[in-house]
Amino acid sequence: MDPIARNLAVVEAHIRDEARDPAAVMDLYTDDIVLEMPTRDLTLAGRAAIEANYRAMFGSMAEVEIVPGTRFATADHVVDDCTARFRLTGEGVVNAPLPVGSLVELRLMHLFAMRDGRIARETVYEGWRRIG
Repeated sequence: MDPIARNLAVVEAHIRDEARDPAAVMDLYTDDIVLEMPTRDLTLAGRAAIEANYRAMFGSMAEVEIVPGTRFATADHVVDDCTARFRLTGEGVVNAPLPVGSLVELRLMHLFAMRDGRIARETVYEGWRRIG
């Protein structure tokens, strides 16, 4: 598989499965993975920290819907733009700018730095908006 197609397949699996089974996506990351979410002033290093964050974060969401947008790749990067809609049901989203109970539309711009077919760095830019 060429590097661009491989990178797109890795990111597709990540986006599709991260909420459903956080442990299942950990092998898509390099050993030295860093996940940064600047909007919420959150930086996580290592698979264990990221998995724990995903479990808490996705455990605090209900009625989740992901609307795909644009996705493209190079041999070293993938950019993914999508929108998530959900109800915030708990405190597991670190530094969430909206209160628990909110119906949220979250615009997400992911920048994935890829290395050898795995995600080496994930930067997620978020635009939070309350629905209704």
